[in-house]
Amino acid sequence: MKESWLLTIDQSTSGTKALVITGGGRILSSSAMAHKQYYPSPGWVEHDAVEIYRNVLECAGEAVDKAGIGSEQLSAITLTNQRETALVWDRTTGEPLAPAIVWQCQRTSEACEQLKQAGHEPTVRARSGLLLDPYFSASKWRWLLDHAPCARQKLARGELLAGTIDSWLLWKLTGGAVHATDYTNASRTSLYNIHTLQWDDELCGLFGVPRELLPEARPSDAVYGYTRGAAPLADGIPIAGVIGDSQAALFGHLCLEEGMAKATYGTGTSVLMNTGAKPAAASKELVQAIAWGQGGTVTYAAEAIIRTSGDSIKWIRDDIGLFDSFDELDALLLQAPDNEGVYLVPAFVGLGAPYWQPNARAAIIGMNRGTGKAHLARAAVESIAYQVKDAVDMLQEATGIALGELRVDGGASSNDILMQFQADLLAINVIRAGAAELSALGSAYMGGLAVGLWSSLEELRLVAVQGAAFAPDMHPDERARHYAGWKHAVRAVIKSQA
Repeated sequence: MKESWLLTIDQSTSGTKALVITGGGRILSSSAMAHKQYYPSPGWVEHDAVEIYRNVLECAGEAVDKAGIGSEQLSAITLTNQRETALVWDRTTGEPLAPAIVWQCQRTSEACEQLKQAGHEPTVRARSGLLLDPYFSASKWRWLLDHAPCARQKLARGELLAGTIDSWLLWKLTGGAVHATDYTNASRTSLYNIHTLQWDDELCGLFGVPRELLPEARPSDAVYGYTRGAAPLADGIPIAGVIGDSQAALFGHLCLEEGMAKATYGTGTSVLMNTGAKPAAASKELVQAIAWGQGGTVTYAAEAIIRTSGDSIKWIRDDIGLFDSFDELDALLLQAPDNEGVYLVPAFVGLGAPYWQPNARAAIIGMNRGTGKAHLARAAVESIAYQVKDAVDMLQEATGIALGELRVDGGASSNDILMQFQADLLAINVIRAGAAELSALGSAYMGGLAVGLWSSLEELRLVAVQGAAFAPDMHPDERARHYAGWKHAVRAVIKSQA
């Protein structure tokens, strides 16, 4: 059998990865680059989309070279991306009008609150499945149209396009021939009707984002177009398997049946549950989304969004200087086997599910004179597990489905101490993926199905690698004590913002 290869671009919040994946589902080579994070004002977060595209090309070329193949031998390029991050660019020059506004950014909090006060949230929720919150793309696009240099003049002349990071990369990789997105990314914008699978004219009018700027939304397993003018990549390579990173991880975990769920521990954490052919019942804290469009059908998902998780570890390492390596972090955690009442509530960019307090700010609660580096490290790591428990409890209550296990992936999932604490808090098994790059693999699986590299979902099950399992081993009273302390800390943070 002739060997086949896929090139998967995994464009995350913190950087770019390019991976060459074989027809056996094995990662043959990879390349990675970080991009700069910009914080121009408190609560603001930006990316340079030109830097991101440049990194994509460099990583792609390096990964292909490491694999020892030519890019013309690739069966397809697949793409998974950070969701909700929004940008507007000039369709003639190909240049963004301003930095991309990252999903974490809170600059449109006031605008979203005004829409809430005017009574528009029920309409947004009913059609898009989303809360009216600055997390999502629509208010970011409106801000760019109002504030980016020359935006209104260019808009009047029909010179602008708007999109999320996947749309930007598709447009660039195809030499400006394709302005498209997939259902998953479209469903994160507050402008896409997840029931009709169309951009919604009323929502576009509400946010002041002209529909003609927006990309065409397609199933994740579509062939979107072909590379053109994207050296070092050859022209004519199909691009397929476009899917938002959290949904890609759900697919990569093969959570293909209703009620299966996963958590991806990235900069933030997405806890996502497959809800089958219909969206979950509406809930004031729950986000309804499209899991994917594949094989001519649409699968829905319910999601709990955690704004800051892995970024807390980055903060205590890079900004506070508590440790340099992850071996040092483990040593710190072992020095303080109990948090001794110290909790970090990581509301650096607000709190997500189930609280949805965009203006809340981070705090460390419960310190005493004996509190040291080890306690602070433990508080940062444990804050991830507490937030995931919040999310899982919310999903179970909203759907009526009791999880038998939680599948996990992402950078922080490699920490055994965190994973054991997570299983202890949830009182269910936590199953870590056997492969480290679940979003990339999910995108590759989707793209491989699109171009016939794999013939069926059943064939994918033979490709998947099983990982480690963590079983709960904590007394219920201890579990209750830990979680009660967390809830007290969160209440204190929310109360301080009142």
